Amino acid sequence: MLLGEYHHSLDAKNRVSIPAKFRDELGDRFIIVRNIRKSCLCVYSAEEWAKYVEKCKQMPVKVVERAFEFYYHGAINGTPDSLGRVLMSATLLAHAEISVTPDEGNRSMVFVGCGDYGEIWSEENYSRHMAALDIDALRQALEEFGL
Repeated sequence: MLLGEYHHSLDAKNRVSIPAKFRDELGDRFIIVRNIRKSCLCVYSAEEWAKYVEKCKQMPVKVVERAFEFYYHGAINGTPDSLGRVLMSATLLAHAEISVTPDEGNRSMVFVGCGDYGEIWSEENYSRHMAALDIDALRQALEEFGL
């Protein structure tokens, strides 16, 4: 299970070190795709991604094709090097609003565990996202489901 919050930065070659605790859970190969709902990225183990894809395949073909076009464009098969780093694609970085050039903008990233998957945010977007979180509304929604 992916838990916690970790802060890392891209290096000059657009590589980022995946947190060791994430690597332990994700295994030797994992998938990083764009999040369709937010300006962040999602990280799945190969097994969890396969489960997600199987659910997607239950939808009408036109929807599946569009979804896969979105997800797979710029996605990466994460296979960390000996230092635990993966090379991020320009498409992924642009979606998460993380600068692709060292001298321009924010290259700080936040890895957030979300149980079966993880999220990767730009530092700025994550701060805004957390500041906008309405704890009272979330608590109420959970309580309506008996949680």
